[in-house]
Amino acid sequence: MKKLVALLLSLIMVLSLATAVAETVELPRNETLYFAGQQWGTVNSWNIIGTNQNNAMAIAGGPSGYRTLMFETLYMYNFMDGSMKGLLADGDYVWNDTMTEVTVKIKDAAKWSDGTPVTANDVKRTFDIGVEIGNGTGTGYKAYIAEIVAADEKTVVIKAAVNADNVPVNPLKVVDFLSGAPIAQAAWIDTVAARNNNDPVAILNDPGEDVVWSGPYTKYYADDQKVVLVRDDNYWGQDESMWGKLPVPKYIAHAMYADNAAGEVALKNGEVDVCQQFIGNVQNLWLEDGLPISTYYEEAPYGVCLTMPTAWYNMNLPVLANNVALRKAIAMAVDYDTIIANAMTNQSPSFADVPRSLMNPTAGEQALYNAAEVAELQWAGNDIDGAIKLLDEAGIVDTDGDGWREYNGEKIALNAVCPNGWSDWQASMEVVAAAGAKIGVEITTLYPEYSIYQTVFVNPNQTEYAIFMWSPEAASPSNPWTRVNQFLGTEYVGVENNWSGNWGQYVNEEADALIKKIPTTTDAEELKALYTELTKIYLTEVPSFSLMYRPSVFHAVNESVWTNYPAGDDGRNIPPADCTDGYGIAALYELELVNP
Repeated sequence: MKKLVALLLSLIMVLSLATAVAETVELPRNETLYFAGQQWGTVNSWNIIGTNQNNAMAIAGGPSGYRTLMFETLYMYNFMDGSMKGLLADGDYVWNDTMTEVTVKIKDAAKWSDGTPVTANDVKRTFDIGVEIGNGTGTGYKAYIAEIVAADEKTVVIKAAVNADNVPVNPLKVVDFLSGAPIAQAAWIDTVAARNNNDPVAILNDPGEDVVWSGPYTKYYADDQKVVLVRDDNYWGQDESMWGKLPVPKYIAHAMYADNAAGEVALKNGEVDVCQQFIGNVQNLWLEDGLPISTYYEEAPYGVCLTMPTAWYNMNLPVLANNVALRKAIAMAVDYDTIIANAMTNQSPSFADVPRSLMNPTAGEQALYNAAEVAELQWAGNDIDGAIKLLDEAGIVDTDGDGWREYNGEKIALNAVCPNGWSDWQASMEVVAAAGAKIGVEITTLYPEYSIYQTVFVNPNQTEYAIFMWSPEAASPSNPWTRVNQFLGTEYVGVENNWSGNWGQYVNEEADALIKKIPTTTDAEELKALYTELTKIYLTEVPSFSLMYRPSVFHAVNESVWTNYPAGDDGRNIPPADCTDGYGIAALYELELVNP
């Protein structure tokens, strides 16, 4: 009997192991596009109207546009030219004369995975449930959208929130909704709400395993080692009104790498095709190692720099709040070329190449302000003599001969802070501290763990961090307005758990008034004048200072299996958005096998 039991147990173990091996999912290499740098940890849910999904391949919005592999938006944003291309939407969106309503038509061909048509009611229900349960769509847009109406089955009317004078609060954020909000099926939303008894928390946490989708891929396999999406060969987008064909890879796969180093090794080995992570001296992969790896541009900065990691001054500290000269002197003294060379390994244009302003270095944003009018206010860095002169003239001097300057009779002692382990940011903070030493201002570096850091810098009353790093928004239809508001607007001052902007708590009523004019200003010259004036305020007041320009997403590709990725000289205008985000998904329809 014992032998029989042992034999049965052995058979069970063998079968279990066989099942486990089968479930590791061996994918055909010439049908699979492998990623790194996007999915960290196990997927929590597939619930498109939920929260905390940790499902980066299927449910993710970002600075390059929404990731539309599985769930689609009305439009796709292209950060290369600021254009919006219809996805679920048919043709351009249309504003009324007062910009209080925008009308969008839904493509006749657009279908859900269950074969039913995508309708205007799906858009309305997506927004309504978001407001009801407080998910990302609801909290992100309810201040700017008063109501969404399904005028008929294929016509969506989005009504902007207005002020007492019937002027829209912010039309720019309404446009953000068009490319930033994934649309869910109304019938599925109703199913989820019903099975959770309309309880908001339960709806948000529903795993969504039965979710209905409209995109070209759907879930295939997921565990703590890998997530895989498979192409939906019934995808509506193969209709001539959209792509006219299916995306080339049948499978989209992402292994769970422990860290950036592991992802880089996999990229070098050809186990990863598309890598979204910072790789120091990325050019050495092809110049020295001879690997078939490329980036969007062949020369530095190799990618499209859209964001500006920034050092924020804490205005809760009187020594910083009351001394513009101190703020500007530190910023002038920082050696940005060293930051760009060491922290970014030259994957960033210099501030001599693209002088600092409120704009990212793209041509579209650079054209939005008058650079000549602010040229005398700009600085490229490492101006030690100029910084010392500024401090001396302001009376911020060393009176006791210890080598450090004082304010109100006390030595100025500041810290420069960013999360531990963020090596490029830490290298930047070391340069800031070194600049302080050169001008007689004591700045010590501090690197708390991110779990601690992220609870402190979002606290509007914090006094622990004097100079600390965070990045403003990169690119979206509402930029550069959103970024300018993050730098100078008072909307977020005093807000608890503030992830939205103005982390230094800077207040300037003049800037606030100018910022509020921008969303409803349509005259190009007037808009340029507003942005120029705001840039003057920023460069004069220096409430923060950007340390580098940086890609919002990195885009390194291994061409040993797949080729014909987007490149800066190919004339296709497909953004380097990792083949997944916004109009960057167009890349999936252009890929070719190296060995068909």
